[in-house]
Amino acid sequence: MKADTLRGHLDALLLAVLDGRKLHGYAIIEALSLRSDGALDLPTGTVYPALRRLERAGYLASEWDVVSGRKRRTYRLTRPGQQALAAERAEWREFTTVIGGVLRAEA
Repeated sequence: MKADTLRGHLDALLLAVLDGRKLHGYAIIEALSLRSDGALDLPTGTVYPALRRLERAGYLASEWDVVSGRKRRTYRLTRPGQQALAAERAEWREFTTVIGGVLRAEA
């Protein structure tokens, strides 16, 4: 998938992957890949800065946990993060409806 295609949607993707669970950075990258059937294979240099930005914005909270015997920073959605995700999902539904209507082949 082209990087330009993801521009503007990374935050929503990260929030969605964290919906209802707590994950460390590499697990977030794996979840994105799994949920996209491998289409989203994002580098750590893209994901980690975005996670830090979302945390500074108050959408994520993080803490250090031991995962598989290793100390890792795990992330979870905050209430503002849940609200932001709900808004992103609503905007996405509206966007896909509008664009789908334009791209649909005329009968």
